[in-house]
Amino acid sequence: MAGDDGGAGIDWESLAEATSGAVGSLVSTTVLYPLDTCKTKFQAELQSHQGAHKYRNLSDVFWEAVRKRQILSLYQGLNTKNVQSFISSFCYFYGYSYFKRLYLEKSGAKSIGTTANLVVAAAAGACTVIVTQPLDTASSRMQTSAFGKSKGLWETLAEGTWMEAFDGLGISLILTCNPSIQYTVFDQLKQRLIQRRRRKNSESAEDSSRVALSALSAFVLGAISKSVATILTYPLIRCKVMIQAADPDEDDDNESERPSKSRTPKTMLGALHAIWSKEGIPGFFKGLHAQILKTVLSSALLLMIKEKISKFTWVSLLALRRYLFVSQKRIKSA
Repeated sequence: MAGDDGGAGIDWESLAEATSGAVGSLVSTTVLYPLDTCKTKFQAELQSHQGAHKYRNLSDVFWEAVRKRQILSLYQGLNTKNVQSFISSFCYFYGYSYFKRLYLEKSGAKSIGTTANLVVAAAAGACTVIVTQPLDTASSRMQTSAFGKSKGLWETLAEGTWMEAFDGLGISLILTCNPSIQYTVFDQLKQRLIQRRRRKNSESAEDSSRVALSALSAFVLGAISKSVATILTYPLIRCKVMIQAADPDEDDDNESERPSKSRTPKTMLGALHAIWSKEGIPGFFKGLHAQILKTVLSSALLLMIKEKISKFTWVSLLALRRYLFVSQKRIKSA
């Protein structure tokens, strides 16, 4: 099962995990993108000093698109989001699987504990964030632009400096604890469920790594794990969206639809102060229900797809490794 032979030192098992996760992320992002756009625009809006709101609930965003005949604008930034989502998931799953295997090899342990798992997941998340932050910032600006006025990736990034492309990087690094919590909870629940199945049917389950979860089990475990992570980190999630959002005074033509012309603070402390001064404690959790709905469905769908295609991915990569190994032998013998 070791993936270091016959493939120029490639870690094939980590590659299989990364590919399955990236494909799952791509599908879930595309399916749920209109909901994600509504959620992001709702979170980015900050109440004015007069208490005015453009969006009082999540559905207001959708009906604005309908009223302006811009339904397709609910997909603005989808291509960038898909690229960011695919690269992010691939990097994360590859890093997580690789660091986990490295830890087990160096420590000699048979399984990874909760603390070590959190450290491994955080390390993988930090590497992923640094690589994909400009894409994340661009996709957020596209989503929060006025309907029908979203620009392309390069045009969006060119509007500011490269430093501005990394807006929210500090919060993103802190939020690496979110997937750390999520995948730790998921992995621990998964292992317990697999162990229970192995005890019930020890003859057919030779190795826990080869026991696949059912689609329903993966969906439920994904929903539970993401709910826990989202609730614990939501105030920072909203601050990040506000920091990365497009400036409303540059996008809206209709003055009556703009409750405030003030720019959103571009620092974590600035965003926290703005929320506290204008919306109070409830403001830190504005849009929490939308965030949970979107992230739970997205993560559960991602993990469900990943679990179902992981076997096919593993078999495909084994075939590729065998082909490369045979090709190398032929070259050497030539």
